[in-house]
Amino acid sequence: MPGAGRWRTVLLADGNIGIGGDPAALLRRVLGLLGPGGRVLAEVDPPGAGTRTEPLRLRSGRAVGEWFPWAHVSADGAGALAAACGAAVTERWEEAGRWFVTLNSPSAAADRCGG
Repeated sequence: MPGAGRWRTVLLADGNIGIGGDPAALLRRVLGLLGPGGRVLAEVDPPGAGTRTEPLRLRSGRAVGEWFPWAHVSADGAGALAAACGAAVTERWEEAGRWFVTLNSPSAAADRCGG
């Protein structure tokens, strides 16, 4: 990735922290892109929604894609995910019915995530 280790902000909108069904693996990759003091802004599920993985597939008109894993991370579950990666949730807020968190990027966090 161009500029790996120097990014200041990564945005994971629309629940994209769940792509691939393994939020820790995704967060590990994202933390590796960030430079010192970088942050991740992630849209998450509401508090109390639970953190879970389920199979999904995309549909468009008559076309239907293959099943793939998708994880849901709740606003109150984001702290445990961040902690498992050596990071921390520094903000959590709701805007127009959607929930978001900010995760910080401490040094070497990507090396500890999910292990």
